[in-house]
Amino acid sequence: MSVVGFDFGNESCIVAVARQRGIDVVLNDESKRETPAVVCFGDKQRFIGTAGAASTMMNPKNAISQIKRLIGRQFNDPELQRDLKSFPFSVTEGPDGYPLIHARYLGEVRTFTPTQLLGMVFSNLKTIAENNLNVAVVDCCIGIPVYFTDLQRRAVLDAATIAGLHPLRLLHETTATALAYGIYKTDLPENDQLNVAFVDIGHASMQVCIAGFKKGQLKILSHSFDRSLGGRDFDEVLFQHFAAKFKEEYRIDVLQNARACLRLRAACEKLKKMLSANPEAPLNIECLMDEKDVRGFIKREEFEQISIPILERVKRPLDKALADAGLSVENVQVVEVVGSGSRVPAVIKILTEFFKKEPRRTMNASECVARGCALECAILSPTFKVREFEVNENFPFSIALSWKGSAPEAQNGAADNQQSTIVFPRGNPIPSWKAVTFYRSGTFSVDVQYADVSELQAPSKISTYTIGPFHSTKSERAKVKVKARLNLHGIVSVESATLLEEEEVEVPVLKEPAKEDAKMDTDEAPNDASPPSSTETDVNMQEQDAKCSSDASGVENGVPDSGDKPVQMETETKVEAPKKKVKKTVIPVAEIVYGGMVPADVQKAVEKEFEMALQDRVMEETKDRKNAVEAYVYDMRNKLNEKYREFVTDSDREEFTSKLQEVEDWLYEEGEDETKGVYVAKLEELKKQGDPIEERYKEYVNRGAVIDQFNRCVNSYREAAVSNDPRFDHIDISEKQKVVNECVEADSWLREKQQQQDTLPKHASPVLPSADVLKKTQALDGFCKPIMMKPRPAPAKPATPETQPTPPPHTREQQSQGGDANANASPSAEREADDKGEVPSASEDPMEAETSAPSA
Repeated sequence: MSVVGFDFGNESCIVAVARQRGIDVVLNDESKRETPAVVCFGDKQRFIGTAGAASTMMNPKNAISQIKRLIGRQFNDPELQRDLKSFPFSVTEGPDGYPLIHARYLGEVRTFTPTQLLGMVFSNLKTIAENNLNVAVVDCCIGIPVYFTDLQRRAVLDAATIAGLHPLRLLHETTATALAYGIYKTDLPENDQLNVAFVDIGHASMQVCIAGFKKGQLKILSHSFDRSLGGRDFDEVLFQHFAAKFKEEYRIDVLQNARACLRLRAACEKLKKMLSANPEAPLNIECLMDEKDVRGFIKREEFEQISIPILERVKRPLDKALADAGLSVENVQVVEVVGSGSRVPAVIKILTEFFKKEPRRTMNASECVARGCALECAILSPTFKVREFEVNENFPFSIALSWKGSAPEAQNGAADNQQSTIVFPRGNPIPSWKAVTFYRSGTFSVDVQYADVSELQAPSKISTYTIGPFHSTKSERAKVKVKARLNLHGIVSVESATLLEEEEVEVPVLKEPAKEDAKMDTDEAPNDASPPSSTETDVNMQEQDAKCSSDASGVENGVPDSGDKPVQMETETKVEAPKKKVKKTVIPVAEIVYGGMVPADVQKAVEKEFEMALQDRVMEETKDRKNAVEAYVYDMRNKLNEKYREFVTDSDREEFTSKLQEVEDWLYEEGEDETKGVYVAKLEELKKQGDPIEERYKEYVNRGAVIDQFNRCVNSYREAAVSNDPRFDHIDISEKQKVVNECVEADSWLREKQQQQDTLPKHASPVLPSADVLKKTQALDGFCKPIMMKPRPAPAKPATPETQPTPPPHTREQQSQGGDANANASPSAEREADDKGEVPSASEDPMEAETSAPSA
């Protein structure tokens, strides 16, 4: 089972795996720890990761990046509209109101959804993990931002499915950081809580988390975030500054050229990193645009001055995190800073002033999320035994269930017939489930929606569930219990619906009421009018029933369901009485997720990804075959003039050299873009001429060692057959003579073949191949070995000695004394026993010695 953690970022991704010695960050094909989150489409194949980043400058309009900003967001989202201005690729609005990305692939313009592109990135990360582990990777844990909506979380799961992954959990990035921080701490307090603030400023967002640590326990106290405050915003400030400067000084507008924009953004990112360590830094770009070289210069003070609008937003998530946790600055003992954007000195200065303490950097700013995800995957996996460490996560948003009231309410003049109740308030633990009871006479719908969308900038409605059809046997308005679930991924859904009907039946009282209760799959209620009790439990999740009761006018309100004690059976001394049984009937539930992919679309995306991956693999194999032809041409041409020179005639060498030159010219002209089969055929054609030459060279080099081995075999058997060694006295003389004759015959064969071989030139085909010599050696060994290795016959058996009287059986006391005597034996006696291959009785297992003793 694979234990892998993925951190997919806006700019780059990191893969961490769990091993016996701990958590390791694995390297990609270029031996780098970070892999760019880029998918570049070419005319023949895709380039993903490092290959995609290398192709971006040459093919900017087909290189898709910053996919994390695209998934699960509507096209008219204001933040997305601001991002689109800096994207070199084409993005349009789809029929469902969500973005579609256009790129030229296989000679035509193709359309992709952000979820498909994220699936391609996950496929690349999966390949990196598989190459490192040498096993198939399926189970994993993926880090996501805390601000991801329900739709974005579903999109990540769909993308993982497209890539062939099965996420055990979607873990908040700040929670993963806190887990990677706390699980290695051995000095955590047992009673007092250690409060740590984790500030994660990444490439495109800022997240703040305050966590409380105790020994073996982590509890998330609060979350806060700014979805559009990250390192790229500082890059954008520098980009706009120098774009305006170059337009004024050099009369060039980089905003009109996609490649120039990419080059200037890359230079501004490097400049930002230089300003983090130096008070000033230059910027030089050759041939940026219109064959003009540009130069710039900026000081750190000027950079901070133009970044004031960004820096002013840093404090807002900090204030909100403290307020939600109910803590003051003095109650936060440690501040940990992570994320690539946290290296800006001005940000560290703001954090220091806010928390009144210096932020720490004890964790790897880029790898901590991936490591935390791998740890969580190891905790959820049976493969590894991880130190006991409890992670108590909470949900950052409030989720409500909404439904339409009954018809009488509308007739009474109610303006709004829609009602709702919050089932998962903000800060609700993950995972958990809640149950809501409705009174309905037929099919009805329930909406899952956000209670507050002010900080989400997303549609309030998440999904709609149609519950029914169902039929009540007694009354018009039946009791329906609906179970809503908040799972490990932070996704809310209506898990099930159950129709509850009371039936009055005669139940005989038995002597063993527990067994009778276990047989029934119903809830029981006494004869009085009290409501049936809920006996559903879940040890891992919190339960809260909300009962939608109706009054005489039909008005429904979501109120907590009163928890009654479980019904107890009557004892056998009571008289038989009628009982009320609660019959449970499962009601079908139909789900509609707004903006989500239906299972059929996910399956189509899986098939499409398989086709594109197959195309990539074919193209890679074609490149390998082309490279093999090119390498053979260069290698053989050099060898023909050097070590193969004596093994080919001058005319053949000139002909073969001209053939190699002809193939080389073909590779760079007509054969530049051919299929795999053409390159394979071309290589086989060259090898028909080159293999005989190479074979003659190998025969010449290897023949001497093979002949030496043959001579050693002949001499060893011949010497053994004519020697007077006592080891061979039992072998008949006629048998020994057969061995001698066979050796003489083999020696004569070799001498004759060697004379013929010595008269031939090196460029002629050999008459003494190494394979023939090896075959002759094996035949000689097969003939002589059974004769010379014949075992000596066993000696005659001696006369049977007189039967010795059987010694009397020993008692346990005698055995114990004998054991003591052996234990006190002299070392020389023990050495003598060892020399005979025996183990002294003193070292035997006492239990074994006792059980093997005969009975007295």
